[in-house]
Amino acid sequence: MPLSPLALAALAAETAALAGWLVVLLARARAWDLRPIGDDAPAPPGPPAWPRVHVLVPAHDEAGSLPGTLPALLAQDYPGPWRVILIDDRSRDGTAAVARRLAAGDDRLTVVEGLPLPAGWVGKVWALEQGAAESARDPEPPSYLLLTDADIRHAPGSLARLVAESEADGLALNSRLARLRCESGPERLLIPPFVFFFNLLYPQRRVNDPASRVAAAAGGCVLVRRDTLERAGGLAAIRGEPIDDVNLAGHVKGLGESIRLSVSRSEVVSVREYGSVAAVWRMVRRTAFDELRYSWALLAGTLVALGVLFVAPPAGIVGAAIAAWLDAPEWIATTVGAIAFAAWASATAAFVPTIRYFALHQAWALTLPLAGVLYGGMTLDSALRSRPPP
Repeated sequence: MPLSPLALAALAAETAALAGWLVVLLARARAWDLRPIGDDAPAPPGPPAWPRVHVLVPAHDEAGSLPGTLPALLAQDYPGPWRVILIDDRSRDGTAAVARRLAAGDDRLTVVEGLPLPAGWVGKVWALEQGAAESARDPEPPSYLLLTDADIRHAPGSLARLVAESEADGLALNSRLARLRCESGPERLLIPPFVFFFNLLYPQRRVNDPASRVAAAAGGCVLVRRDTLERAGGLAAIRGEPIDDVNLAGHVKGLGESIRLSVSRSEVVSVREYGSVAAVWRMVRRTAFDELRYSWALLAGTLVALGVLFVAPPAGIVGAAIAAWLDAPEWIATTVGAIAFAAWASATAAFVPTIRYFALHQAWALTLPLAGVLYGGMTLDSALRSRPPP
């Protein structure tokens, strides 16, 4: 008996979904396991002489975040010379005043009042450029710049570990993906998938492999050698890039330099709250279409892939149950249902390590299809609202 077009389409979709998740699980990069986790291993021994470091903190309307992050940054136990340069990026909430109050009596903090945004620059990169200019005025230029966000809380040994790793392993760029806040319902639904998808796009083992062309960094915490940054064209080389971290890593790795990306479990933590789905939606919407290089063809392919990977498995299970209830040929319903179940089980198995990383109940892994649909909506919304750069 020949199969109907609907049955053929269902079999094709479920088979494609299962194949896709098996590729994720079996690929040598093993992106699903979130490895390496940077602060799980002991820190390497420190260098004979600790190099000078300047920490650049761009801050736009961060008066609420700084009390939870700036004191921890200033409390670093780094053995070498270092200072913090906070760039108040035209804030309207008194960010600069809060920073000065929190650092009262600590001359390691310099607050730079940000200038208006020039044409062709994105805000964060322009703020970092002004911080780099302030750093360059120091009579003793630093060997490293730590680029970190105002909502990132560093454990006391964070800076020392990053520098020790970079010195021991000859890293020109060393980045930590901060542990994101995952407490509210929307955060539990959408933050673990965000980290999971980031690692699928930029598998850490491939990023860290000099032979691979994959490059990425996490903008909340990037330690970069100053001389390498200058060779890469400085921050001006990424002045118009909304996804500044990934593009910076690409420029550095393109020079033939070693880079490293790892996840942080507890030493680098974001205090940013996402109390609603809309808050996460806005965060993703800002850069999703840029990630696709403003290509409508890539957008269409991405939405089809998301539909196959996330919608097809649960839909196939429901469809198989309905087909059996309607007395469709039993072998068709059974086959479609079994493949759909295997695809969803594979997706869940791939997602479980991320759920464990966030210390959530493993039942949250079953919500991945819903998160995938929501991220597809965010990506489409980003495309509909975006204007490609000139």
